[in-house]
Amino acid sequence: MHHLVPREEGGTGGPMAELCSACHRQIHALFDNRTLARERGSIAALLEEPRVRRFVTWVRRQDPGRRVKVERAGGRPRAR
Repeated sequence: MHHLVPREEGGTGGPMAELCSACHRQIHALFDNRTLARERGSIAALLEEPRVRRFVTWVRRQDPGRRVKVERAGGRPRAR
């Protein structure tokens, strides 16, 4: 589950969305919590971002059991 407005930014008890783990990780790799709260607080707003749309289109074609790597906005793989 993903808080559409991060808890740090006042999203406790607010709307949530059910996302696959890859999409959830990708969203947090692309956006900081302040940006999520101010600009991307809905599924529609997230999908307006071309990088999110491309990722969702791609991830839908992947094997559901596959662990998908996500990249940060700068193109560097996310540290584990």
